[in-house]
Amino acid sequence: MRKYEVMYIIRPDVDQENVQAIVDKFNGIISNGGEVTKTDVIGKRRLAYEINKLRDGYFVLVQFNATSEVVNELDRIMKISDEVIRTLIVRDVA
Repeated sequence: MRKYEVMYIIRPDVDQENVQAIVDKFNGIISNGGEVTKTDVIGKRRLAYEINKLRDGYFVLVQFNATSEVVNELDRIMKISDEVIRTLIVRDVA
């Protein structure tokens, strides 16, 4: 298994309980074949530029160990999720 980091931005109109539910859902996907080492819900921040006419979003950073199949499945589900504005998954080489 390799080390990865994923940062994703959740829509600002989602309430706090649903933000935690979304984070738990994605961490559950990672846990099916990998392990979450650190989850950091950074909170609501202003975006550098508008995305789909939205100016704010909830930022979440997750560090995890997983196989490439788990990463592909996580990326697929994040892309079709309506709550997620943007996502970036990178391999941690440090």
